[in-house]
Order: sequence, then C-alpha cells, then structure tokens
Amino acid sequence: MTHEPRNAGAPTDTTFGLLLEKIRYEGAYPTRERAEESLRAVLGALGRQITGDERVALAAALPEEAARVFTAEVPAVK
Repeated sequence: MTHEPRNAGAPTDTTFGLLLEKIRYEGAYPTRERAEESLRAVLGALGRQITGDERVALAAALPEEAARVFTAEVPAVK
C-alpha cells in the first residue's frame, strides 16, 4: 500500500474556503460562487488602491489564494 503525500496547499485552501463560507453567510450570498465573485471584485479594487506598508500587511493577513488576487492588481498611479 502506498501513501500519497499530503497536499501542501490544503491548509491554505481550507483557510480560503473558510473565508468564502464566512463571506457567503455574512453577505447572504445564495452560492459559494457568488461569494467568491464578490471577494475577487473587492480584493481587485483594493489591490488597485492600497500601496506601501498597508498593501504588504493586508497581503500577509490574507489566505494565500486571496493574497494572490489582491497583489495581482497594480496600484493606480496618482
């Protein structure tokens, strides 16, 4: 019998999943997909606005997948 290695991304996936479930419940979204659409829209908007230390701190506080969505957006130049 061979053992499959544990998925190294599982804890991150679980954390992102819990975040989505909280957003779905608190936001009264009918589906997880709708909650994820909203989360991605908000993170994208924040990613275009927040810079410097605040940007770094927020990215560090987010689950890995959410942080990737946030940091994929380039802040607007003012």
